[in-house]
Amino acid sequence: MNAPQVVVHRDKELMARAAAARMITKIVDAQAARGSASVVLTGGRNGNGLLAALAEAPARDAVDWSRLDLWWGDERFLPDGDPERNVTQAREALLDSVPLDPARVHVMAPSNGAYGNDADAAAEAYAAELAAAAGPEDHGPVPSFDVLLLGVGPDTHVASLFPELPAVRETERTVVGVHGAPKPPPVRISLTLPAIRAAREVWLLAAGEDKAKAAAIALSGAGEIQAPAAGARGRRRTLWLLDEAAAAQLPRALYPPASA
Repeated sequence: MNAPQVVVHRDKELMARAAAARMITKIVDAQAARGSASVVLTGGRNGNGLLAALAEAPARDAVDWSRLDLWWGDERFLPDGDPERNVTQAREALLDSVPLDPARVHVMAPSNGAYGNDADAAAEAYAAELAAAAGPEDHGPVPSFDVLLLGVGPDTHVASLFPELPAVRETERTVVGVHGAPKPPPVRISLTLPAIRAAREVWLLAAGEDKAKAAAIALSGAGEIQAPAAGARGRRRTLWLLDEAAAAQLPRALYPPASA
């Protein structure tokens, strides 16, 4: 796996627009090469900001939305339609405005779904869905996602993998139920680090001064148990997309001189 690349933008709005442009290019290239593309979405203000920028991008029509598989890195285990669910926010920001194939929108089960309030069973079902979508070329139990998006929390958490909690230590399963998360809601479903690291590219998004310490810790050699963002890596590329406020505490050696 390659060393992380860092790109710093002036502010979060520019970061979102630039990330959306990158995403369109990546999806179009993947569809041209293989006929389809797969992206793992993230929630939070930066993940939703990217989706909103995608919705407004003039080039969005270059994407064949019917040949795009969408997955989620994590989900809040709440009832279907709850405004705090990542999928609810994603639909509002982008998904309801583009012609996706519903069969290719892979949603994590809600707490009032087929598995009731059993987050572990819901996680097992999502792992099975991932495994079913993986082909021989993927060499593992999850597809080789073209891009996997992650927001970075102020505590360095990514997806719903929080520092020191059991989920970040998982090495065998690809999806787990998370119990006792330190931020609400306490029950969640999350991809694990092995599943995240199956992606061709992992993009980590961080904007705002409240993310500056987390970005500096994760990019300065911290261990993944203490700083889960440090363990989020793509097989071909790991890209940190920051605004100037989130990059403020980076060591100068990591701060790219040519960032926009």
